[in-house]
Amino acid sequence: TRQILRGSFALHCSSVRAVSSGGQSHFRQVLQKQLDEIKEAGTFKKERVITTPQRPNINVSDQSDSVLNFCANNYLGLADHPEVIQAAKDVIDSHGAGLSSVRFICGTQDIHKNLEKQVADFHSKEDCILYPSCFDANAGLFEAVLTKEDAVISDELNHASIIDGIRLCKASRYRFKHMDMEDLKSKLKEAESEGARIRMVVTDGVFSMDGDIAPLDKIVKICNDHNAILMIDECHATGFLGRTGRGTPEYFGVTDEVDIVNSTFGKALGGASGGYTAASAEVVNLLRQKSRPYLFSNTLAPSVAAVSSKALELVDSNPKLLQRLQENTKLFRTRMTEAGFTLRGKDHPIAPVMVNDARLASEISDELLKEGIYVIGFSFPVVPKGLARIRVQLSARHTEDEVNRCIDAFIKIGKNKGLIK
Repeated sequence: TRQILRGSFALHCSSVRAVSSGGQSHFRQVLQKQLDEIKEAGTFKKERVITTPQRPNINVSDQSDSVLNFCANNYLGLADHPEVIQAAKDVIDSHGAGLSSVRFICGTQDIHKNLEKQVADFHSKEDCILYPSCFDANAGLFEAVLTKEDAVISDELNHASIIDGIRLCKASRYRFKHMDMEDLKSKLKEAESEGARIRMVVTDGVFSMDGDIAPLDKIVKICNDHNAILMIDECHATGFLGRTGRGTPEYFGVTDEVDIVNSTFGKALGGASGGYTAASAEVVNLLRQKSRPYLFSNTLAPSVAAVSSKALELVDSNPKLLQRLQENTKLFRTRMTEAGFTLRGKDHPIAPVMVNDARLASEISDELLKEGIYVIGFSFPVVPKGLARIRVQLSARHTEDEVNRCIDAFIKIGKNKGLIK
C-alpha cells in the first residue's frame, strides 16, 4: 500500500511539474513576444551604467571618456554636494542605517519629525507626512481622504502616479483637457451638478514631459469660485522654481491658496529618494491613520532624511544656484530655438527637444553620446505616440561652456539626421 501511495504521489508531483513548466513556458513566450514588439517599434529602453556620483560630468561604463549629463533631475547640482554627502555620513553614525519598521510601530526618529516640520515651514503649511517616494505620496492620498461622495478633477496629462492614485479611490473621476481652464470649469460644474461633497482639483505644478507650468493663478481662482480643493504635485518645481525655490505656488504668488502639496526629495533636493505631503493638520493626521503606503512601508532611511534636510538648508543659503539655473535654461532654450529646433515648455529647465519619431529620437540620443552628451529619447508609452522627444534638463552646476557644447552637438547631429536645416 505504501509503495502504491508513493507511486501515486510521485506521479502527481511529476504531473504538477509538467503543468507548471508548460505554464511558465507559455508565460515567457507571451512576454517575449511583447518585448520583440517593443524592440521592433524602436522603443526598447536600455539602461546605461554610470560609474561615478550623479553630477554634470559623469563616467559611463561603455564609454572611455567622461560625458556631460543633460538628463538628470539634479536641477541644483546637490546630488554630490560635499555638505549633503557629509550630512548622510554623520547621521549614519548617530542614527544608524535604517529603522526596520514602519513609522507607527518603531520607525519614527527625531530626524523624521524635524524634517516634517522643516518641509511644512518651507511650503507654508501646517504639517507634513513623509513617504518612501512621491509616487507613494500620490498613491496614498486620494483613497485616504476621498470617498464615493466626492469628486476628483484631474488634468489629462498628470503624472502616472497621480493617475494610479486616483484609480485607487472611490470618488467620481473627471479629466479636464491639459491646462484648459474652460474645460476645468465645465468639469467642476458637472461634479457640482452630480452633488459631489468634496471637489478636489489635481494638477502637476510642472509637467515633466513637456516642461510647461500649470497656470496656478487661474486654477486657484476657479477653485475658489467653485468651492473646490486644490492639490498639486511639485516634483519638478520644489527647490528651484519661484523667487526662493518654493515652487509653482510662489512662482504665481498663490502660496497660501494651494491646499495640498505633494513633492519629492529625489530631484532638486539632494536626489536621493523620499516624498511627502504638506497640507493642513487634518489632512496629515488622517493620512497617518489611513494612507496605505505610509502604514505599510518602511520609514525613510536616516541618511535620506539628513540629505533632504541639508538640501533644504542649501536652497535658502545659496540663492545663486537658482540664478545660475535660470541663466542656463535661457541660454539653451534661446540658442536651440534659433537653430531651428522645436522645444516644448517655457522658462523651465526641462527643455524637451521634439523629434516625433521614436526610432529617430533613440538614434539621435545614441549619436549625441558619441559626442560626449548624455541624453535619452522618450517615446510611447512614456509620451503619446508620434510625440517622441529628447528631454534635456539643465542644472545649476552646468557651466556656460558645457551648455554651449551640448547645443553645438545637437546642431551637428540634428543637421546630419535632417531634423534641422
